[in-house]
Amino acid sequence: MTDFSQLTIIIPVFNEAQSLPGLLPEILQFCKTRNFLLLAVNDASTDDSADILQAAASQWDGMTVITHKVNRGYGGALSSGLAQAQTPYAITIDADGQHRLDDVDALMSARKRTDADMVIGRRSENSRNFQQAYRSLGKKIIRGIAKVLVDLPVQDLNSGMKLYDTSLAQRYLPLCPDGMAFSDVMTLIFLQQKHLVIEEPIEVLDRKAGLSTINTMTAFDTVIQILNIVMVFNPLRIFLPVGLIAILAGLLWAVPFFIRGHGLSTVAMLSITTGLILIMLGLIAEQLSQIRRKNL
Repeated sequence: MTDFSQLTIIIPVFNEAQSLPGLLPEILQFCKTRNFLLLAVNDASTDDSADILQAAASQWDGMTVITHKVNRGYGGALSSGLAQAQTPYAITIDADGQHRLDDVDALMSARKRTDADMVIGRRSENSRNFQQAYRSLGKKIIRGIAKVLVDLPVQDLNSGMKLYDTSLAQRYLPLCPDGMAFSDVMTLIFLQQKHLVIEEPIEVLDRKAGLSTINTMTAFDTVIQILNIVMVFNPLRIFLPVGLIAILAGLLWAVPFFIRGHGLSTVAMLSITTGLILIMLGLIAEQLSQIRRKNL
């Protein structure tokens, strides 16, 4: 059997009192037989989640519970868990019972086989959860935007099941948001920093109980956070095309005026000047970005 003694499972929990009683005994047994740690982050739940977690932790000293006094969000919970992890590797799974524990073995085996720095649990395209039309469309839009802005060799950018090199993840935590965009942003950072990121197929089960909190605003926030992280690591990807579009628009606007002998219009001059300024700002931002990347 593969040695899993260097792994911590991290579970962010917010109001999952309905699913935890059926989920925790299975996870505890899974952890005990493989000799690795379990870390649950109670993100200021308002139901009985805190009591259920504490009762489970009292049964085994390999389980730790972190409790937030105020709700910090999905990313905030993952940040707390990763910050406290002390094993070389950590894997995140959801508390709603959608992730199979057998896939934990699969991700760790893939890491050992490839020496990857991050292993993403890639959900199957024919999974019912993954095929919900509205959410599927949102994920495609997010991935499309990310692919335009960065080199994106992975398919399932925002999978909640990921295995991390703990030390690398802890280094990048200050750059990650507290919202649902955490998974996307952390993946993009690993890719931008040229760490080895691979995917391993997993299966996604139906939620055991409760409802998903992902909505349209979640997708909008994710797009904003992707733009933010691109500005941090590769600002020219934004400044250069916008600047070139402004210059091209100015030139196209100027052509009819030149043909009629009216010279260069004010609108064309403004557009061309704006484009040149944006490109210069992009070059300056790119230099600052290179310095920042070297200090990470």
